[in-house]
Amino acid sequence: MRQQSIGGLVATLLMLFANLITPSSAEDQAASRSIQEEIWALPLPLPMFAYLVRPVGDGPFPLVIMNHGVSLNPTDRGFFPLVEFRDAAKWFAKRGYLVVAPVGTGYGAAAIDIPEHGLYGPFFSKVGKCSNPNFRAPGLAVAQVDLWIIDYMTAEKRIVPKDVIVVGQSAGGWASIALSSLNPPQVKAIITFAAGRGGRVDGKPNNNCAPDKLVEATGEFGRTSRVPMLWIYIENDTFFGPALSKRMHEAFTAAGGKAEYRLVPPFGNDGHFFIGSPDAIPIWSPLVTKFLDEQG
Repeated sequence: MRQQSIGGLVATLLMLFANLITPSSAEDQAASRSIQEEIWALPLPLPMFAYLVRPVGDGPFPLVIMNHGVSLNPTDRGFFPLVEFRDAAKWFAKRGYLVVAPVGTGYGAAAIDIPEHGLYGPFFSKVGKCSNPNFRAPGLAVAQVDLWIIDYMTAEKRIVPKDVIVVGQSAGGWASIALSSLNPPQVKAIITFAAGRGGRVDGKPNNNCAPDKLVEATGEFGRTSRVPMLWIYIENDTFFGPALSKRMHEAFTAAGGKAEYRLVPPFGNDGHFFIGSPDAIPIWSPLVTKFLDEQG
């Protein structure tokens, strides 16, 4: 009996020790997952570079596409970072996703815009004049890039060809809303941060190019969109403040779109750049985790 008791005690102690050294939660397991970062040249119909981060291993993995924002100034685009939202991308990779963050055409060395010499880079995100902006077409143009990436990564057998998650910030979030209107069967859910177009005209806070047109275009996308979405906005976003973002959400859902709206407290000097900060991850990650868990 005594030997059995000692054996049972040893077994119990070993189990307790194992619990101490084994990650005890999904967050701990994610933190301990090994990932690797790469830069790819994507041979799409419009070739572009992309930052890619994924778990170590052969895969295939579920795919996350991250769409960045836009600058209408070619000089600013020339200095656009090759890797944006790195910490957010790594957060997804540590949870088992292969993350592709494309650098849009017309950025970096391709940011050429010299009208007097007839030289223009392949930049397709301009919305036109504020008197009659075209918000819809530039969103759909970037959405097409997302579809090319899904097709390419599927053909390369790098990803699970379904359950794709698309994440976008600012103009990249707007493109993600546009993508939702196409209802691609591979896309499981879409998450946007500070999504919109036409913000801060002439550098002035809360001065949108054509807010009524933006709301109208959002409603147009909502008429056909059926992809589950999570829209995250920040109270001190000077591009798309709460009043405008709530109007956009109301127009989208009233038209039939499926979007959960979350407004988080002020962050930093301008909440528009919320997703770019590693300090924001503890704020948005519970919202994203809950939303993705609900999608199954």
